Amino acid sequence: MSTGLQSSFGRIPVTALHPVVEGGRYPAKAIPGEDIRVEALAFREGHDRLGTTAVLYGPDGLEVQRVPMVPGPPGTDTWEGWLRPQSEGAWEFEVEAWDDPYGTWRHDARIKVGAGIDVELMLAEGAKLLTDAAAAIGNANDSARNDADTVRRASWVVADGLLNPVERLAAGISAEVDDVLVRRPIRRMVTRSGRFPIKVERERAGRGAWYEFFPRSEGAVYHPESGTYTSGNFRTAAERLGAVAEMGFDVIYLPPIHPIGRTHRKGPNNTLVAGPHDPGSPWAIGAPEGGHDAIHPDLGTVEDFAVFVDRARKLGLEVALDLALQASPDHPWVGAHPEWFTTRIDGTIAYAENPPKKYQDIYPLNFDNDPEGLAQEVLRTVLLWVSRGVDIFRVDNPHTKPLWFWEWLIGRVNEEHPQVVFLAEAFTRPAMMHALGRAGFQQSYTYFTWRNTKKELEEYFTEVSRESDAFFRPNFFVNTPDILTEYLQFGGPAAFRIRAVLASMAAPLWGVYAGYELFEHVARPGAEEYIDNEKFEYKPRDFAGAEAAGHSLAPYLARLNRIRRDHPALGDLRNLVVHASTDDATVVFSKSKVPSPGAPADTVIVVVNTDSHGTREGTVTLDLAALGLRREDLDEDGRFTVDDLLTGETWKWGAHNYVRLDPFVEPAHILHIRRN
Repeated sequence: MSTGLQSSFGRIPVTALHPVVEGGRYPAKAIPGEDIRVEALAFREGHDRLGTTAVLYGPDGLEVQRVPMVPGPPGTDTWEGWLRPQSEGAWEFEVEAWDDPYGTWRHDARIKVGAGIDVELMLAEGAKLLTDAAAAIGNANDSARNDADTVRRASWVVADGLLNPVERLAAGISAEVDDVLVRRPIRRMVTRSGRFPIKVERERAGRGAWYEFFPRSEGAVYHPESGTYTSGNFRTAAERLGAVAEMGFDVIYLPPIHPIGRTHRKGPNNTLVAGPHDPGSPWAIGAPEGGHDAIHPDLGTVEDFAVFVDRARKLGLEVALDLALQASPDHPWVGAHPEWFTTRIDGTIAYAENPPKKYQDIYPLNFDNDPEGLAQEVLRTVLLWVSRGVDIFRVDNPHTKPLWFWEWLIGRVNEEHPQVVFLAEAFTRPAMMHALGRAGFQQSYTYFTWRNTKKELEEYFTEVSRESDAFFRPNFFVNTPDILTEYLQFGGPAAFRIRAVLASMAAPLWGVYAGYELFEHVARPGAEEYIDNEKFEYKPRDFAGAEAAGHSLAPYLARLNRIRRDHPALGDLRNLVVHASTDDATVVFSKSKVPSPGAPADTVIVVVNTDSHGTREGTVTLDLAALGLRREDLDEDGRFTVDDLLTGETWKWGAHNYVRLDPFVEPAHILHIRRN
């Protein structure tokens, strides 16, 4: 019979769950094998103890994993646990909170027996509690029988009045009993939070190293007698793929490969007048030869592109293609569908602007005049490129299009092709960047590009790994064709090493634009972009010559990517922990992961001097609890062995460690804890 006593709280309140996106309206993001941090507030009236459990449910709705959560700092009522989905699909999680009678008895008995208060009563209650716990564990298998026997034997000792109370209590709260009842707790008044969604996507949605190049520059030939170039193409660009794969990259990202308009074509360094042989910006898409579904004739044919994709796949590379939803004045859409653009009061079509910047060679799309027709055309275009072997799209300026469109497009594409990944190139306000993640973008460019100081980096690392991780998956690009930061302009070669270490070690996703390995750092005066920008001209480079002469960062990038592949801890985002250092330019963080049940943790500690001009020294203080250290990993002095994965050196480290980093020698330590 119903009592009519109902409450939204439940018997034990469970609130503020993480990762939950807008109350479960959108799923949290994950990839197979990734450790997902689950957090909650759980509390109750009075002083009795409670416990919490994080539970993971597979795509079939069945329970897959159940882990005890640990309490946070005293007085906060916070709890944390880690779940690990193992395959793609629509997963769910929930948090259970429950009355913990053993925890309550354990706490109270230690105080009362020690003080001689209600001794026999407390021990009798403990014996009964343990007897009931042993019966509940049962004997379903050998493990259960052994655990039940451990608890049952303890109950006998606690009940034995011939022994002194201290011995009896010690048996009831022993480490062996505690271990069993952590794994098999006595749970009363269980309250469940309800299930919340987790979308687990393929690995490349959340892990990978990206490399960007312009196919027209790879293999371009300069003719000094005429001052012109013959464009590179997919066949010549394919010859560069081997070197990209040798550097350990997973994704080769191509700017738009479509025909380029001639009307208002931009010349070198973004000048308003182009010469007859200037190639123009690939982002000014569309010409009489075709639009977004066509290939620039200089780059080759659809068959040539297929050869390029096949070559990339054989080298372990996926091809990512730029999806830039804008049009040159010469695009076929302009004549066939003027309603897809904005017409100004004088009858002209509005070109793109970001005052004071003007992009006269580009017409932005207008999704309000014919949303259905335009959306269907973009969907057709994306699916065409998927049929041509493209499973990753880097989307240009998605924040200039309505969110409903991205939610619809990505949903439609992933419904038919769940392997397709979308990266948002949205350097804009946080609200929009985060909303794009909720709308379905699997990953995004980030503010990392401009976070250079110790304080900036520590705050940003914490934000992306602990605050926005449910819906925003960061890709730490160190540079782009548009962005050459002052840090790289004036930091010297050490700055390039520093940024590469920070990006590759802190984030499972990171990327570089070609020329980074050659330390290209000269900017157009007064701008934060490259002089002689490749967006507007051919830029062939002698990568092999630079490496042969010892003037290339390629071996260093290869080493970083090899470290990433060798260490599972670096494949997760949410496990990043910032540690302290006394120097105001030295950043310290760690990542730790247990690769498989029973295996020792893989733990990497990264120490970086962010001052590319001067040697820094100081004391690094580590949060040892975050490093997953076991007793057998420590020597008699409580220290442990670390191997530097960059230099091969070995040291003994502990809680406090002196560090000195000279950026002209090596600006970073990447330390791996040696497990015994």
